[in-house]
Amino acid sequence: MRDPFIKPLAILHKLQQNGYLAYFVGGSVRDFIIGRPIGDIDIATSARPEDVVRLFPKVIEVGIEHGTVVVVLENEPYEVTTFRTESDYKDFRRPEEVTFISSLEGDLERRDFTMNAIAMDENETLIDPFGGRNAIKRGIIETVGNADERFSEDALRMMRAVRFMSQLSFTITPEVKEAIRRNRHLLQNIAMERISVEFQKLMLGNKATEAFRTIVDTGLLDILPLYEKKELIEYDWTTISEETSAWSLLCLILEVEDTALFLRKWKLSNKRIKETEKTVIFYRSIKEWTPFAIYQSGLEVALRVNHLKRILQGVQSEEEKIRLIYESLPIYSPKDIEANGKDLVSWGNRAQGPWIAQCIQELSENIVCGKIENDRNVIKEWVSKWSLKFDESC
Repeated sequence: MRDPFIKPLAILHKLQQNGYLAYFVGGSVRDFIIGRPIGDIDIATSARPEDVVRLFPKVIEVGIEHGTVVVVLENEPYEVTTFRTESDYKDFRRPEEVTFISSLEGDLERRDFTMNAIAMDENETLIDPFGGRNAIKRGIIETVGNADERFSEDALRMMRAVRFMSQLSFTITPEVKEAIRRNRHLLQNIAMERISVEFQKLMLGNKATEAFRTIVDTGLLDILPLYEKKELIEYDWTTISEETSAWSLLCLILEVEDTALFLRKWKLSNKRIKETEKTVIFYRSIKEWTPFAIYQSGLEVALRVNHLKRILQGVQSEEEKIRLIYESLPIYSPKDIEANGKDLVSWGNRAQGPWIAQCIQELSENIVCGKIENDRNVIKEWVSKWSLKFDESC
């Protein structure tokens, strides 16, 4: 057994020693076969949830009613789920009834795609009743059994199919593509938070452009908040490797006017929205990378904007120039100024108020552009003169 399965192998052995069947299942087995980096490792077992809780000293009962217990081993969490069948899905996403069973094949049969319906034992022997290895070899995405049934059970599987297409560089079979087209309306029943997670992974995949084309061809475009535009397929997404860059590129391609409003429709976090909004603003406003422009944007945003300009405008990279300017900055934020708000109030001889923000802005620009030194005595003199001019302008 090879990494990263060695550590959780202890969980399999513990279950087996107590008379239960146990296997590695799902995405980790698929990625092991493909040779991709392996993320979360899931385990399926004939043990009931209460048995799993009894056997392991540290567990988290996150989904015990559906058969899932998280076993914590050496500070690493592993989902251990009882073999089960599911029936009568409500809201096209959650089963009304879960039945625990003793058959591994019965458990694999409920999964979405054949490539995800493969189990592996402690000797790396694969149990593949639905031809998942053959699908991987052929590079195709096919459902376990009837595609219409799989998508009506959980409509998010349609987005997962397109996401896997992008991530794995696989092709969705014509039968599955047609089933997506027939069932696309069911995606409206899925929370946008879940959809955006899949869409974000899609944007970061090696074949995002092909996946976008499939979204258009299958009609999923009508369900997603994409302003009904099709220009996504015209750009090269292969160099996009982080989330904020992906959402920024999306907003710029779609010519989104209100970035925050658009991203709230996707139910993104406030942090992600603010990062993306800042990136889009600087992309649209920056004409030249001056020291003060880089000071205002910060290195991370400046490099992100530089990358986006290469994709959208075909201009040469200015990364080296940006880094050199950034490294030469005398300050990187207002916190680096050799004066604080109290100093400005004292030296300006005025009460606290909104003027402080304006003063700090102009002071920062003067320091960054080399017009004055970041020295307390120099700053004191500058603030005194600035305060007099401020009075005159008022």
